[in-house]
Parts: sequence; C-alpha cells; structure tokens
Amino acid sequence: MRAVVADGYGGPEVLRAGELPVPSPGPGQVLVRVRATGLNPGELRLLAGVFRDRAPLTFPHVPGRDFAGTVTEAGPGVTRFSPGDEVFGHALPRGAVAMAALVADVPSLSTGAMAEYAVFEADAPALALRPAALPPEHAAVLPTAALTALPLMRAGAFQKGQRVLVIGAAGGVGGVVVPLLAEAGAHVVATAIPEDEAYVRGLGAAEVIDYRAADPVAETLRRHPGGVDTLVNLALPGDRLAEAARAVRYGGRLLNIAFPAPPADAIGRDDLAPETVLTTARPGDLETVADSALKGTLPATVGRRYTLDEGPRAYADLLNEHTRGKLVVVVDNG
Repeated sequence: MRAVVADGYGGPEVLRAGELPVPSPGPGQVLVRVRATGLNPGELRLLAGVFRDRAPLTFPHVPGRDFAGTVTEAGPGVTRFSPGDEVFGHALPRGAVAMAALVADVPSLSTGAMAEYAVFEADAPALALRPAALPPEHAAVLPTAALTALPLMRAGAFQKGQRVLVIGAAGGVGGVVVPLLAEAGAHVVATAIPEDEAYVRGLGAAEVIDYRAADPVAETLRRHPGGVDTLVNLALPGDRLAEAARAVRYGGRLLNIAFPAPPADAIGRDDLAPETVLTTARPGDLETVADSALKGTLPATVGRRYTLDEGPRAYADLLNEHTRGKLVVVVDNG
C-alpha cells in the first residue's frame, strides 16, 4: 500500500511517500481503507520528538490521526463494525501509547491514517459510523478539532450574550469552536487576518480583529471597555497569555488548548487562572458532531487538498505557511 512514512525523528523533511505492507487487524480491531485524512499540528510535534521520553515512536512511522474510510476487515471479537461500514474518527499511532499520560482519554490506537489502509481499535469512542450524507473529506477534518472543541464548550458553559474573545479563530479548532459558540448565543470576537475575515464571520464571529494591524488586547478593550467574559486561546504560547488576559474582565475565564500548557500562576491575577482543556472522546461525541455537520452548524473547513503522494508537502505547508481551516489529504476518491 502507499503511505506517508518517516524513518526517524525530524520535521516534514523526513517524510516520504512509499510502500508498506497492508496491516492486519488483531482482536478488537478493524482494517479501514482510508478515503481522506485531516492534518493536525500535534502530529508534527510527535514526529519532532517532543514527547519521545513518554511516547517514543516506532519506525517506520506513519503519521495521521483523523480519517474517514471504509471497513474492509474486522478482527476477532469485533461486533460494533462490519466490512462495508463507512466510518470516521481520531486515533493515535501505536507507538504513542504512553500519550495516556498526556491526554484526558486515550483514543483508538492506529497504524497511522496517512496511508491507503490503517488498523483501528473498534470499541474506542473516538470512532463512529459516518452518515452517508456526510462527505468523507468533511468527516476527516472534524474529529480532533471537534473532540477538542466539545470539552472546551462543556468547560466554558457559555450563555447567550456572553462576550468571548477567540484567539486563532481561523485555524482548525476554530472552525468548530466559533460555530458552537455562535449556536450557544455567545457574542464572538475573533482574531484573524483580513484575508480570513469573511471566513470567520461565516463561522459565526460577530466581530473580527486584524491582529497584524492592531494589538488585539487594546482593540478588544477599546470596543469592550469592561473586558470580555471569556478568552478562548487556540494559538498563543503560554508565555504570551498574561498580556492577552488583560482583555478579560475581573472574574472572567481563560480557556486554553495551546501547547505547552501554561502553569496556573502564568497570568499573575488572583481572579483568573488559565484552564487548559484536553482532547477527549466521550461515547456519542462523534455522533453528535456528525449531526451538527449534517444540519449545517459545523461547515466543511477544508482549506487545501492534497494527494497521498503530496502528504509530505502538506505537512510542510502546515508547519511553514499560514493555513485557513484544515488541510486534508484525499487518499481514495472511490
């Protein structure tokens, strides 16, 4: 089978398109013919060796977490899925099993979704049936973003009329967070460059601040002198959150998903501490996500498409270029 492969740690330059044997499903596993896979920055951190002490990779390593595809074989003991089922989901590479210490819930483990075929653990809540009306490319860019956004929405308990500043709204997670906030009735102030303004407004942002032309904190306070109720940080590193937190009213909240997570005392305020939200899959979450996509709440956020052989370039673009929404590799148009 064709796959994107790394033979050692490094950046996108260590990735190549090559041939590997088709993996076989073991007990409790399914083999999936991958139709599409969405890219995530965390895959590059894993490849770079950021977690190698706790989650060492085995090589050759096939990246890829998010996918949509067709079950072609079910291993012994699998009752949840059958050959021919259309599925989508989120999975970590098998070598990253120690990521259990880094995430709230370990999703399905996989041989890597950036390939024509991949094995997944069938009973994990991060796998679900894909409705026929949900296109594979759309389904493939949802799982990581949505399974990050849903815990964030639960943690925030957002109410109608609350003012929420979203930093990094045009990115992959923003493509789910902003629509869910808008659906909840929040007044979303989003940071984005002018080229992305129409996109984030289409997601549901009520206001957009060009962070290249104006200081987002100063501009937020100019528009909302009392500060926003909640800051949702999808992009800034932890050492920049103290400055960003000035936009939050006294007694407000700061929710963070960016890596590395800031310490509790990073803000220097007695009324405000960063709350880092981790990607978590609960039973039924992906089914809820699919329903939201079908009714139009979660639009397709595919920014660029690549072939499987272009997978290494897709990762290079993810690392080196400004991206809107999600990058997707189309593995099989069949």
